[in-house]
Order: sequence, then C-alpha cells, then structure tokens
Amino acid sequence: MSYDSNTRKNSYVCEVCGSVFARKHHANYHMRTHTGEKPYSCEICGSSFTQKQSMLRHMRTHTGEQPYCCKVCGSSFTEKQNMVRHMRTHTGEQPYYCKVCGSSFTQKQSMLQHMRIHTGEKPYSCEICGSSFAQKQNMLQHMRTHTGEKPYSCEICGSSFTKKQNMVKHMQAHTGEKPYYCEVCGSSFTMKQHMVQHMRTHTGEKPYCCKVCGSSFAVKQNMLKHMRTHTGEKPYSCEVCGSSFTQKHSMLQHMRIHTGDKPYSCEVCGFSFTQKQGMLQHIRIHTGEKPYSCEVCGSGFTMKHHMLQHMRTHTGEKPYCCKVCRSSFTQKQHMLRHMRTHTGEKPYSCEICGSSFTQKESMLQHMRTHTGEKPYSCEVCGFSFTQKQNMLKHMRTHTV
Repeated sequence: MSYDSNTRKNSYVCEVCGSVFARKHHANYHMRTHTGEKPYSCEICGSSFTQKQSMLRHMRTHTGEQPYCCKVCGSSFTEKQNMVRHMRTHTGEQPYYCKVCGSSFTQKQSMLQHMRIHTGEKPYSCEICGSSFAQKQNMLQHMRTHTGEKPYSCEICGSSFTKKQNMVKHMQAHTGEKPYYCEVCGSSFTMKQHMVQHMRTHTGEKPYCCKVCGSSFAVKQNMLKHMRTHTGEKPYSCEVCGSSFTQKHSMLQHMRIHTGDKPYSCEVCGFSFTQKQGMLQHIRIHTGEKPYSCEVCGSGFTMKHHMLQHMRTHTGEKPYCCKVCRSSFTQKQHMLRHMRTHTGEKPYSCEICGSSFTQKESMLQHMRTHTGEKPYSCEVCGFSFTQKQNMLKHMRTHTV
C-alpha cells in the first residue's frame, strides 16, 4: 500500500489495480483478491476464506445457527442481508428501479436480471450446444435436456421432473389442490396461467394478434397454431407414413389409424372410437339428442355438418363442382362419386370374385349375391330382398 498525493490524506491505494480505501484493513482484505491468500479456515470442512466474517457466516451452515430474526413473522436467517431482503415482503419496499421502464424490485439481483430484457444480454451459455440464456437458472434447466437429469421427484408416484415447478404442478394431480380461483364465476385451477386465460372468457380480452390477418386470440398458443395457416408449416410428422400436421393432437389422432387404438368407448353398447368427438356423436344415437336444428323447417340433427348439408336443400347452394363437366353438388362426397364416372375409378372390390365398383354401397349389394343375405323384408307378407329398392317395388303389389 502507498500514499497518493492526488487522494485525500490517510487514503490507502492498491499498488496492483489502483483501488482506493479509507481504511487500512479494507485495503488489506482487497489485496487478497490479487494474492489469493485465504488465512481463515473452517475447522469442520477445511474451506478457506479471505475474511474472518465470511468464515463465521460459513460456520453457521454446520451449526445451524440463525441469529437474525424477522420481527414480523419470526423467520430466522443465517445472514443479516437475507433477513433485510425478507423484511421487504412485509413492507412492500422495492428499492431497486429499472432506468428504462421504471419497474421496481425488492432485490438488486432481480433488477439486474430484468435489465437483460432491455439489453438482450445473455451471459450464460450451454457448453454443449451453445444456446445462451439471460439467467443462470434457465441455463442449468436447459442443460438437463442434454444430461437427462430429473432431480425433482413426486413423493407419491415417483415421477421425476427437470424443473421443480413442473413437479409442484404434478403434485396437484394427486392432492386435487386448485389454489387459483376466478373472482367472477368461482372456477378453480391448478395453475395461475390457466386462471388468467379463463378470465378472458369473461372480459373478452384477446391480447395475441396475428400479424398477417389481424385475427386475435385469448391464448398465445392458439395464435401460434393459427399462424401455420399462413406459413403452411406442419411441424408434426407421422413416423409410419410421413404425413405431416399443423397440430400435435391431429398427428396423435392420425397415428391411431396405424396402431388401431380406439381409446373412447360408448358406455351403452361398447362401440369404440379413435376420437372423442366421434364417440360423443355416436352417443346421440342412444339418447336421441339432436342439438342442431334447421332454422327454416325445424328439422333436428345429431351432427352440425349434417344440418349444414340439409340447409342447402332450402338455399339451393351447391358448393362442390366437377372440374370436368362443371356439374355441381350439395355434398363433397357426392361430387367425388360423380368424378369416378369420368376417371373410371372403381375403388371397391368384392373379396370373393374380384368385381369392382365405383361406390361402396354397390359393392355391399353385390356381396349379397354370394352370401344370400336378404336384409329387407316386406311388412305384409314377409318376403325378403337383397336390395331396399326391390322391396319397395314389391310393396306396391299390396297397395294395388
């Protein structure tokens, strides 16, 4: 240490870096950052420290001593600074401010992390793939995607997680806890984010907007899905046939075509379905429910698209056109059948004799010539027929 005439009297200047100190012992502490000297050692584990005070604080990790207590709630701490930070949870004091947007924080570290939103600084990098992060914690969590480490385990079922927050959310599935409540209707949720999204059903708020067409959405994920209608992106691919999809659940539903999985079953007849919607529509056969009604004649339908098709009988709309002869049809299926008269395609084949047909119904009628099945019976005399049309013709012989 030396005295510098440019500094005030009794100041101590570091000869290595030029730092100035008002007290000699502070200057001595500082010199150890250059020399690496750590004269204070823990008698229990051998850890060494540059300052005695640091060594005493470390000793509390062994003794469990927590000499600093909160006067409000009684919580105790090993270090005074931690107690001071804790007190701000009671006082609401937020002494650290962002100079850019004015946001305030209880801790300096939180403010510094927030500042990176404005500066774009990402000082923590993954050593494996080079991804960078604004916070060290996020980088450590990311590293687990490489190592496969899942340090947080459910005490009930043993499921393990890379993030503590995910484990806490999972635990609520066992406890049934739903700590977040909607102030409007009282609905409860396991996650705060779900409650916030739900609130938008009351407020009508749609904060996420499509930059292409201006459509707005209450949930960010829905906006991202919508964007794919503009970009054509289909990020989910079938591992079996390579078909690609814009949404993950569409790909999972498609996979059941290959696996044969039908996880949704009718409780009445046991019939199973690949999609929940298909099962719900089927249930209406048993209940007789017809939730979709024609506004013109009042006819009811179990499925919405059947009602829309029916409406065309009133409007005369025929939105499906044949590209060859320009014939128009009310239903897409009818147009596709018609197209086969031009292409000659006969996609339905008899398994017995190999005869092929343009329509499935024609193939089924033909099969009865082999099986002898006659499913249509006359209500008057009991005579049976292979085709419904023939049975109707026969019925006229009784009415003459």
